[in-house]
Amino acid sequence: MPRGSLARHLVMRLLPAVILLVLLDLIAIWAITRQISLDAWLLEDIFWMMILSQALLVLLFAWVLISGVRSGLESINRLSEEISQRSIDDLQPLDPSGLPTEIAPVVTHFNDLLVRLDDSMQAQKRFIGHAAHQLRTPLSGLKLESELMLARQLPDDVRPRAERIKSVTDRMIRLGQQLLVLARVDSSTQPQDSFERLDLCEWARISGAEWIPSARAAGVQLHMVAPDESVWVDADPLLLEEMLSNLVDNALRYGAGAKNIRLIIGANPPSLAVEDDGPGIDPADSERVFEAFYRSPRANVGGSGLGLAIVREIARAHGAWWSLTSRPAFPGTRIAIVFPGPRMGARLTRQE
Repeated sequence: MPRGSLARHLVMRLLPAVILLVLLDLIAIWAITRQISLDAWLLEDIFWMMILSQALLVLLFAWVLISGVRSGLESINRLSEEISQRSIDDLQPLDPSGLPTEIAPVVTHFNDLLVRLDDSMQAQKRFIGHAAHQLRTPLSGLKLESELMLARQLPDDVRPRAERIKSVTDRMIRLGQQLLVLARVDSSTQPQDSFERLDLCEWARISGAEWIPSARAAGVQLHMVAPDESVWVDADPLLLEEMLSNLVDNALRYGAGAKNIRLIIGANPPSLAVEDDGPGIDPADSERVFEAFYRSPRANVGGSGLGLAIVREIARAHGAWWSLTSRPAFPGTRIAIVFPGPRMGARLTRQE
């Protein structure tokens, strides 16, 4: 029995009282047998027989007590295991059936808290999605106006301001698009309903080719490594497109000095990896770069801090695993997404 367990506590509280009662019983037996005029050898046999019977009684009582407590705690252990196996997005109420009457009210109140917390989180996500959608139209109009201004002759002191307005507008539009993607991959919206079976190799060739002009403009060579045979996965092409865009954009934006970016498709298990030979990610930041809105204090370029957070959420929606490897273990930065494969079905969620 581990220290601090309920079974250990009950045994330690009850055993002393039982032992005391047994001792009193033995003393009473000894006193009675002293008054009986029997042969000494017969009295001694009776005495040791009573001691043996009382010892067996104590062991039997301890076994019954421990077995009863453990059987009573089985439902609590089941509840604990259920909670430990849940993902961080699962806020469904717990099943209170079979729990002791002392524990059931606690679970009921905890379920009420989970319901309120889920409602609050869903309200926040709906607000973010609606706000990002409403802001997209005026921001697009502002971007168009700034582009029209830049297309004409402007005074030297006005052009830099118009360029800054356009740059800030582009970042705001990108941020709104990322927030909409985050709202779309929320587990409550069931993104798995739009999954379709696709060839990861062919999809990566088409989607990766769209980034060749941007890579060349940054002086980076974009390579692709993929097997000749098809690699099938169940996925949402639009979400995969957004995930790849964030991975490549992150490599171009933060991989200062990088000369090569590689898109690597693995077959067994199905996987997508984006590698660069840039300066890498500081070990102090590698554990937090997938958090929403986190930006390293050492980052020297602009960004919203949502790129890798979106990669994480899209991977979760596909039941996939993600990993990050950087210096010194890897000469640059490597982010890999490992998919479960179509054999496991399209309606799959990753367990934490």
